[in-house]
Amino acid sequence: MPDTRYIFVTGGVASSLGKGIISASLAKLLQARGNRVTIQKLDPYLNVDPGTLNPYEHGECYVTEDGAETDLDLGHYERFLNTATSQANNVTTGRIYQNVINKERRGDFLGKTVQIIPHITDEIKRNIKLLGSKNKFDVVITEIGGTVGDIESLPYIEAVRQLKWELGSKAIVIHLTLVPFLTASGELKTKPTQHSVKALLEIGVQPDILVLRTEKDLASDIRKKVALFCNVDSKAVIQSIDVKSIYEVPVKMQEEGLDEIVMEKLKIPMSQKPELKQWKNFLSKLNNAKETVRIGLAGKYVELPDAYKSIIEALIHAATYNDYKVDIELIQSETITGKNVAEKFNDIHAILVAPGFGHRGFEGKMATVKYARENDIPFLGICLGMQCAVIEYARNVLKLNKANSKEMDHTTPDPVIDLMENQKNITDKGGTMRLGAYECMLKKSSNIYNAYKSDSIRERHRHRYEFNNEYLPLFEKGGMIASGINPDTELVETVEIPSHNWFLGVQFHPEYSSTVLNPHPIFIAFIEAAIKNKATKDTNAQ
Repeated sequence: MPDTRYIFVTGGVASSLGKGIISASLAKLLQARGNRVTIQKLDPYLNVDPGTLNPYEHGECYVTEDGAETDLDLGHYERFLNTATSQANNVTTGRIYQNVINKERRGDFLGKTVQIIPHITDEIKRNIKLLGSKNKFDVVITEIGGTVGDIESLPYIEAVRQLKWELGSKAIVIHLTLVPFLTASGELKTKPTQHSVKALLEIGVQPDILVLRTEKDLASDIRKKVALFCNVDSKAVIQSIDVKSIYEVPVKMQEEGLDEIVMEKLKIPMSQKPELKQWKNFLSKLNNAKETVRIGLAGKYVELPDAYKSIIEALIHAATYNDYKVDIELIQSETITGKNVAEKFNDIHAILVAPGFGHRGFEGKMATVKYARENDIPFLGICLGMQCAVIEYARNVLKLNKANSKEMDHTTPDPVIDLMENQKNITDKGGTMRLGAYECMLKKSSNIYNAYKSDSIRERHRHRYEFNNEYLPLFEKGGMIASGINPDTELVETVEIPSHNWFLGVQFHPEYSSTVLNPHPIFIAFIEAAIKNKATKDTNAQ
């Protein structure tokens, strides 16, 4: 659309300053003022998408409804804006180069020499503008991954330079930097910010707004100094001070007037200042909850909590909705055995077995499921967590002693979890799993039906293996039911043990759909079960 405004968010000094949170917070404020807003992440790595990346490398792989494997920042975008993202919201250098090379192979460039400028930068610009024009957004916020000065980011910064020139007053650049506090001298230092802006200027990009990450409040003289040396208005130097929760950032940015400065610079008509009632109500609940419920999460990537970012945030949303704080104990599944599992999950009110791939930590997850089942502890298994629940039940209740998933043991005589039929001839790893949102029909009077209060749901998937339906009659006769079925393929999507306190395994990923204003019903029900278990434990302890 001709009237679409574009905001580019770059980062300097250090990585992991929170460009995604600042972008999402600004988007939230502009959305609250009645604008149609979306956020796009441009990642400078050469992978086509993060689907094949180890979570230790890049945190969780977030999946959109249309089946795109994307950066975890898209999860922040959805949680803040309460609107779905898509493939178009995450672009990598790998995808940019792949598109350009495909065009070159087709002869689209008519024999021209293919170069970074203009061909790569043109492809970057096309992807940026496509999101705004195709979906008729009022504002497109584009977050540039990495840090200014990185070789990988240079084509993106050059594309921003060109777009700023082409779009004129319809585009601005926000630069996020760090103002470190040196304890030894007791001073805040602005020199890193000055050098970061200088690096941008050398590429030809003048930032319009500076957002300064800081541990201490920035006095007006520091802001004026930064403004003077970086060629920006003093009122366009915004403080982003450390806060306890990422969900406080939109309120802090509103207090700083970030949205008003952006609207003024982009010539967007200024509407009434939004009150953010629902958001602030959530924050009030989050900050004032008196009691705590403890959740044990068994996974093999627990050294990097970002590997389970969406699950952690979904638990926070659901606990806050229930007027509780949540204490999440991340337990390395490699360290869990049948002998120490009781000790590992001591004083835990509910257990969650996380998704993942491969053998590492698998037996620890199995021991965790067995402990939860035998001790009537509320249990939620997600993706591989559900498959572990199926295998554990087959081995220890149905007495199929060698039952397994073909992912873990190709020779198992009882493959209760098998490779999906349409996956058997696939050799490429990237983007080939069962991805995106699929329908699921729910069985009435089940835990999952009681959570959703609906016959039909749509949830996002990311898997190659599935429940083997040949064993379904044996499971249902033995006490584990299929409470959710895909109507097209008859794939078992969810399993439960009706005789258990609260036991649910889901093949899909409900955590991707949980937002601040709409906590996910499965996580709400899971936390409610944990709270009830806590009350029972507390009563028995008296």
